[in-house]
Amino acid sequence: MNATRLNRRLFLLTPLALVACGFTPAYGPGGPAAGLQNSIRIADPADKNGFDLVERLEERLGRPKAERFDLTYNIKTTATGVGITPDNAITRYNLNGEIVWALTGRTSGARVTGGTVKSFTSYSATGSTVAGLAAHEDAARRLMRILADQITARLLATSGSWNQ
Repeated sequence: MNATRLNRRLFLLTPLALVACGFTPAYGPGGPAAGLQNSIRIADPADKNGFDLVERLEERLGRPKAERFDLTYNIKTTATGVGITPDNAITRYNLNGEIVWALTGRTSGARVTGGTVKSFTSYSATGSTVAGLAAHEDAARRLMRILADQITARLLATSGSWNQ
């Protein structure tokens, strides 16, 4: 019974603690990222990985309506065999990805922020050729979503210093 009361009190007091420490929601009124929604034009995709990346970025940042920024990117992926049987057959791959990205102001053309994000996903290569191809495509899609989320997190984290 006491644990329930403690949990309720903690739940009710948490918002007060956040306000007291100066917490402001990123997309809230006056928040550092309020001007990012629907203001970034992401470079057109050139391949399936680019399409998946742009799709996720637009899910998170919105489709551009009032374009203030351009986001460019360069995607590199490599597959590395990590599961090898005694007869040298690869049964599992790591799909490594790296994106170098930059955000520039539309009117000035000056670089506002940017960087490099890296991650990996894995997939199984056992089964038929079709199953292996489907697993690779799924891993690539998951990897682009992870990398897009990293880019979004960096934009949100730094937007207070350049998004006025």
